[in-house]
Parts: sequence; structure tokens; C-alpha cells
Amino acid sequence: MNLMRDLGYVGFSMASTIFGMAMLIFVFIGYWRIFEKAGKPGWAVIIPIYNVYCAFSIAWGSGWMFLLMLIPFVNIIVGIMTCLKLSEAFGKGFLFALGLMFLPTIFAMILGWGGAVYRGPRR
Repeated sequence: MNLMRDLGYVGFSMASTIFGMAMLIFVFIGYWRIFEKAGKPGWAVIIPIYNVYCAFSIAWGSGWMFLLMLIPFVNIIVGIMTCLKLSEAFGKGFLFALGLMFLPTIFAMILGWGGAVYRGPRR
């Protein structure tokens, strides 16, 4: 009896892991295209830390702003502002920034593969 329950947990865990990996791949695909639209190399998406530097340079104009993400509590504010600035850099508004915050898989694909054109960071 316990074996069947444990196998159910394992199956659910595997399904959750596969679903999470699929979502991660879709985010990578979306951001790969976003980086290319902004003139950055698409492969930068798969390099840890460098991908955050590139994303901040696309959104803010200066990649070094990503160092603010190392400060507790400040990183939350900076993360929200970065979604807003990334949205504005592609000519989108506040509601699109909310989408990037709460549904990044879908909105990264829309931004990357849709008709949005990179306009540069707004200062």
C-alpha cells in the first residue's frame, strides 16, 4: 500500500520536474530572441550571470545595474523596475511589464517572437 503511494509521489515529482524544465526552455527561447533583437548574442541566455548582465544592459542601458540584485530587499524593487524598463525598451506598457513579472514564459515568447521592436532603454 505504501509502495503505491510512494510511486504516486515519484510520478508527480517527475511530472513537475519535466513541466518546469519545459517552461525553462520556453523562457530561454523567448529571451534568446529578445537578446538578438536588442543586438546582444542569443547564446548569452544560457551563460549564468552574463545573461543577467545582458538583460540589464538591454533594459537599463548599463549592465552593471545588475549588482543591485545582490542587495537583499533592494533586489525585489530592482527586479520589478527591470521588468518595467524591459517592457518600455520594446515599446510596451505597464500591463506588459506585469505579464513579464507574473507569466514570464508567455510574455518572453510574445516579446521575442512577436512584432515588438527594440527601441533602447528609456532614461
